[in-house]
Amino acid sequence: MKKKDILLSVLIVFLWGVNFTVIKLGLSGVPSMLLVSLRYLLSTFPAIFFIEKPKTEMKYIVLYGLTVGVGQFSCLFYAMQIGMPAGIASVVLQTQAFISPVFAMIFLNEKLKSRQIIGFIVSAIGLIFIAMASIGDGMNNVPVLAFILMLAAPTFWAVSNIIARIASDKAAAKGEKLNMISMVVWSGLIPPIPMFGLALMFDTPETLLGILTNLSGISIFAALYLAYGATLIGYGIWSILIASYPLNKVAPITLLVPIVALLSARIILTEQLSPLQWIGFIVILTGLAISNANININKFKKDLHFGR
Repeated sequence: MKKKDILLSVLIVFLWGVNFTVIKLGLSGVPSMLLVSLRYLLSTFPAIFFIEKPKTEMKYIVLYGLTVGVGQFSCLFYAMQIGMPAGIASVVLQTQAFISPVFAMIFLNEKLKSRQIIGFIVSAIGLIFIAMASIGDGMNNVPVLAFILMLAAPTFWAVSNIIARIASDKAAAKGEKLNMISMVVWSGLIPPIPMFGLALMFDTPETLLGILTNLSGISIFAALYLAYGATLIGYGIWSILIASYPLNKVAPITLLVPIVALLSARIILTEQLSPLQWIGFIVILTGLAISNANININKFKKDLHFGR
């Protein structure tokens, strides 16, 4: 890589790694569903006025917005709100890298690579360790519901990858190219209303209005960071990298995201993991490394990491 692109790689790892700590900070003052709604409102407007509509049917934009914005992020944010540590959340979310190829095998008739299968098995063992921590080992118990929701989040992400892949293939069949930045921005129109509706299931309109009119500096920073730092700038850099280099050289960069997430959570949130959680974290990360080692995922290069 060129020096400029190495610096961009470092920046994206930082932006996406710190993202999980910022979510925790934001949740301290804003309920999860409302925070997701704010994230998408800010990342969509005014960007949508400057970015052209993606070259795909509206149904794929809607489905992508529902699976990523409503499905993935509602599960992720609520899981973190009720007790999922930021560091663990970051590595469990990355398991979409295994779920996506499984869905591709089922719905797109693609073959699984041996490394993907081995990586999946290794990471599944890591998830078992974290599940054991959910039952309780003393230091930092993870509620069972948080663990279940955290597993649902990468599943929704994987579904969105399949939707993006189908949309990309249909665009290619017409001689066009699906721009994932425009897909992310335009699909951001979908989540705010259903997420605000979900927020009303947990709090009254008066409570939500009170929260919005009394946002703290940390809450405002978190909403802006999630919208512009993690979403627009993060995906902008990612698009530059995958357009410039083979994905098998770029994809392993994301393995550093959970490490940065763990360090930032430890420094800023003073988050500590129990022995079982540490074991699970390391085992899952090992599985991800095995899966990314010399693996051919060209058919996923347009959409494999676009749900974050």
